Amino acid sequence: MVKACFMRKVLAAAAVVMILGAGTASAAPEYKWRFGQTSVRASQGKSYKLFCELIKKYSNGRIEVEFFPDNQLGTLNEIFHAVQDGEIEMCGFAPYVNLVPGGMFNWMPWTVESWEECKMAFSRPDGCLYVPLEEAMKEVGVHILFTVSQGSYGIGNSVRPIKTPADFKNLKMRVSSSLGCVRGLQNMAEGTGMTVETVPWGDLYNALAKGVVDGCWDMWPSLVEERHCEVMKYYTSLDWMWDANQVVINAELWAKLPDDLKVAIQKAADEAEADQYAIQIAEENNFKEFLKKQPHFEIYYPTEAERAEFRNRARNLDNWNDLCKPWLDKHFPGQDMTAKILDQLRINREKVLADKAAAAK
Repeated sequence: MVKACFMRKVLAAAAVVMILGAGTASAAPEYKWRFGQTSVRASQGKSYKLFCELIKKYSNGRIEVEFFPDNQLGTLNEIFHAVQDGEIEMCGFAPYVNLVPGGMFNWMPWTVESWEECKMAFSRPDGCLYVPLEEAMKEVGVHILFTVSQGSYGIGNSVRPIKTPADFKNLKMRVSSSLGCVRGLQNMAEGTGMTVETVPWGDLYNALAKGVVDGCWDMWPSLVEERHCEVMKYYTSLDWMWDANQVVINAELWAKLPDDLKVAIQKAADEAEADQYAIQIAEENNFKEFLKKQPHFEIYYPTEAERAEFRNRARNLDNWNDLCKPWLDKHFPGQDMTAKILDQLRINREKVLADKAAAAK
């Protein structure tokens, strides 16, 4: 009798172990992905890491994403091509036109000049810059999940303060493959003898330190987190461009996912995007305060009249017609998208200015 009772307990315990084991096995993720960060910005990485964690949470563990920060999976180009090919599932990257032919919309000068305008322009699903960018991403086999912004760009260098376009005289400036920025900078400095050099962003610190270039367009996080303030003396807070990168997923993988997992991923993306905006807006003031305390670094804040001179010399409508219109006309035939986007950007700015004026009363 005692033996029979003991055996029943042993069998019951074994059954519990088997059930628990089966539960553990079923809890294994259906998908194990990798996310590659193509920069070394810590403030950006926080939201990327959160995104990966939220995907696991909202998918109830069905998707597990391992986050690889600080270019651990390769250079920007290498990581992007790996996502295109499906070797890596997701990344956050800058869609330069050598990678994404229609990626120029992120950095057309003087189109976005505040956080509020940025949020409206890149909002999913119908923000005036989100729409062409998603089409551009589809063209190269990826799908946008959310936009990451680190704020405004100014102009830094080690020779002199940039207060007027004439101050670009004979400077060697680093540029990238963002053609709109290059064209805008060259127009602003026309007739000054300024020259440009294409230097990968990851090599920029050394290029500045060694005098390969005198300066570059730059932003508050990079001045601090990537230590550019150590190798430049002057910075003009021109706010002439607005930073935007996109977090993308391989398009074929996205198309094959069941709808409930797409919903889970997009929920995680929306929260990570909001987190990134909150971090960057708060950090911007911290970066400025840090830089004010650096004894060998000088910040110049131009007046609106001074900014207007730079803006007018940039010849933005010509840049849009030369760089954006041909691509837009091809992908959105008969819709006059150039005019629609520029009109909406103007409406966004007027709304932001009106809201600020109302709040100030």
